[in-house]
Amino acid sequence: MRRPPGLSARMKLALSYAGFLAVAGALLLSVVWVYLLRYVPNTSRGLLGISPNRYLLVHTFAPAAAVAMAFLLVFGLVGGWLLAGRMLAPLTSITAAARRAGNGSLSHRIGMEGRRDEFRELSDAFDTMLERLESHVAEQRRFAANASHELRTPLAISQTLLDVAREDPTRNRDEVLARLRVVNTRAIGLTEALLLLSRSDRGTFGREDVDLSLVAEDAAETLLHLAERRGIKLDVTGGTARTRGSAELLLRMVTNLVQNAIVHNLPVGGTVTVHTEARGDASVVRVENTGQPLPPELVPTLVEPFRRGAERARTDEHAGVGLGLAIVHSVVRAHDGTLDLVARPAGGLLVTVRLPGLP
Repeated sequence: MRRPPGLSARMKLALSYAGFLAVAGALLLSVVWVYLLRYVPNTSRGLLGISPNRYLLVHTFAPAAAVAMAFLLVFGLVGGWLLAGRMLAPLTSITAAARRAGNGSLSHRIGMEGRRDEFRELSDAFDTMLERLESHVAEQRRFAANASHELRTPLAISQTLLDVAREDPTRNRDEVLARLRVVNTRAIGLTEALLLLSRSDRGTFGREDVDLSLVAEDAAETLLHLAERRGIKLDVTGGTARTRGSAELLLRMVTNLVQNAIVHNLPVGGTVTVHTEARGDASVVRVENTGQPLPPELVPTLVEPFRRGAERARTDEHAGVGLGLAIVHSVVRAHDGTLDLVARPAGGLLVTVRLPGLP
């Protein structure tokens, strides 16, 4: 928005300081003038009926008062200009950092020193904002690069299969079509996951009352066949846990957690337990599964996009596209909740989701 130029903040402060000093000086001179008139005798009348003593006082006091007022105005302007410049100096650093950020440089920090005051708090808040923006931009760049790589892989495979089919007319047509279908299905799944992740990040969804215990039962029923085929015992326990949000996104969140717990489990005799409960003012969903021991330093990175086990990345049809826990994290964040991942000492993972509850 273009606006006409005006006085700078420094000039406004200088004029305000000079004006205040001039008013204070005028009041002080008025008090002195009243005091002098009170104690100067007025016994005789001179020219125009004015006492010679008071006439002399006027001619003596008025020039001195005018000089004093002029000095106060000049002193107020100069002193106000210098003081305002000193007081507003931190804003110069903040403005320079804001302009750098506007030009795309997010690595600069103000790092203001000194004791905490309003400018220091503003500077620290601006540095925190820049740090979060830089982290978010870096995360988005990594996500875009990973998404491009993941989308390029099935397209490249499809292109290779088509080239082979064209160069070798004798090749089994049904086999090529079946492989193309698998690759195409994976590409569609990845695209849908990316769209869902984008939707949950934006928070553009309707909200309604949702019982997480019913959501957990729906997710378990959907994945029961997968659990039975892998020999995984799937249990749903707990009671009503009501929250407010998108039923579709919350169902996808729990489904991703349960599917992840089934896929990343023991080869034989594994278990998955889904528990829901209302705890205080929060509604809790807890998904616990057996599995191989996880290094503690690996657990915080599991919510990053495209983090998955390399051994299942290409061979397991249910391994997903590496966005399962990333979508869970995004959905939880969009619903103002918290997500905790803890590696079980005996192996496997314990995932706890806390969402704002309803009475």
